[in-house]
Amino acid sequence: MFAFDPDRAAPKAVLYDDLSSAAIAVTEGENDAIANMANLSALIWQYLPGLNWAGFYRLIGDELVLGPFQGKSACIRIAMGKGVCGTAAATRKTQCVADVHAFPGHIACDADSRSEIVVPIVHEGRLIGVLDLDSPEPARFDGEDAAALEAIVERIAPRLL
Repeated sequence: MFAFDPDRAAPKAVLYDDLSSAAIAVTEGENDAIANMANLSALIWQYLPGLNWAGFYRLIGDELVLGPFQGKSACIRIAMGKGVCGTAAATRKTQCVADVHAFPGHIACDADSRSEIVVPIVHEGRLIGVLDLDSPEPARFDGEDAAALEAIVERIAPRLL
């Protein structure tokens, strides 16, 4: 059993360092990708303030399919190149969107979302899926979030196969 008690008022860098350590701890020795995604989405939900959705879309065939998450019900399938998630997957580049309503082709799974960050999960050149975080706050995510989430995803990608 794990017991994490993040100080959500701590500086962002501290929260991400603690989140990274927790992510490694809960996935250590576990081979099931779905179980690891479930625990990771729960950790992100627990650690990061200002979210209304945190979870994964897995690459299945040529589309993204909903994986474990925290938040309201979500879109189940997203085509490559469509919306923020599909764009991140197709380009293999993190998408940090301050205003989702200004993003061409944004897919509104939750009308309350105002900003979004999506990090592609790639291991040994293979796209596994994406990590998707949404917020009801405009411009909730920035370069610090992107760098920290990319570092976490890089560390845990082998545990999401």
